[in-house]
Amino acid sequence: MLIFLSLYSIIRRVTAHWPLLLCAATWTILLTLTVALASFAPEFAFVSAISPSSSFSKSCHADGSVRIPLDFPRESVCLPSYMVRRSKMDFFVPTVFAALVVAGSAFAVRSLGLWESGRA
Repeated sequence: MLIFLSLYSIIRRVTAHWPLLLCAATWTILLTLTVALASFAPEFAFVSAISPSSSFSKSCHADGSVRIPLDFPRESVCLPSYMVRRSKMDFFVPTVFAALVVAGSAFAVRSLGLWESGRA
């Protein structure tokens, strides 16, 4: 019986702050989607540009070479395809970056004190 009273107390406190929880969940989802899009878009663009089926990589004259874009739009270098492959870090670096940005954004929103109702 004590467990049910404890659960009832927890549920009552959570439902009392339902609008606040909904707002926090909405902001968390928006921040996560924004960071995911921002961190994976450059990687997707680079991988699609160097894929053997793209028209960008077809301009290398040697067979088995992949054209790698450089900083300036018309500059590139052709490398053998065995030198261009996915590494183990390709998944972890954007994921860790996304987690750090979401955590930083959450701390920034927390520092603004958006949930406070003006109580002193």
